[in-house]
Amino acid sequence: MNHQTSRIASRRQFIKVASFAVPVFPSLLFGALKCNNSPLSVAQLQTKVGGGCDGCELIYEGMPKELHWQTKITPASEPGEPLEISGIIYQRDGKTPAPNVILYVYHTDAKGYYSPFPNQTPGRRHGHLRGWMKTNAKGEYQFTSIRPAAYPNRPFPAHIHPIIKEPDKNEYWIDEYVFDDDPLLTKAERGKVHNRGGSGIMYLKKQNGVWVGKRDITLGLNIPDYR
Repeated sequence: MNHQTSRIASRRQFIKVASFAVPVFPSLLFGALKCNNSPLSVAQLQTKVGGGCDGCELIYEGMPKELHWQTKITPASEPGEPLEISGIIYQRDGKTPAPNVILYVYHTDAKGYYSPFPNQTPGRRHGHLRGWMKTNAKGEYQFTSIRPAAYPNRPFPAHIHPIIKEPDKNEYWIDEYVFDDDPLLTKAERGKVHNRGGSGIMYLKKQNGVWVGKRDITLGLNIPDYR
């Protein structure tokens, strides 16, 4: 078992215990993987852009009918440190802005849990801190939320899960947003990244009480079976 598979397996165990739900993490494991709510064979996985994408189908649960390039994820009463992330999504050449690309993100709360709203049904496994953007003509996106906490008593860095949906492709995951100043982002953890879509390591600065960071994304970069 490689480092990435081992880390994903451990995260799966955490979410299973924490939320009494099936795992939500993007995974390269075969077997029980599902996309679009139907089991996938190994042959099918090999033909899908990005390969296995466990939980990616939740991008559609609760998705607003109209999407904008900016979104606010947290309600005003949400505990935690304010966070603002923005960037540009580029086409495969890494230079041309990519419009009309949906970026879905979700993450833990200030205590490190994927906590749903009391009566939440859509996307319950991903908790209540989730949001959608559609890039504008310049390829821009921006979201505001809180800085997520790491899982309690677990060695994994705090992170934000991103899922990409291009107009003519299936949904697929890219590297998580993680934070350079996180003590849990050790040298060993840094060595496990795939750089899917480019590096997810964020360098945050605090501006007027808000953590601010920028991440650009390149479609297709290090994405299996991208075509």
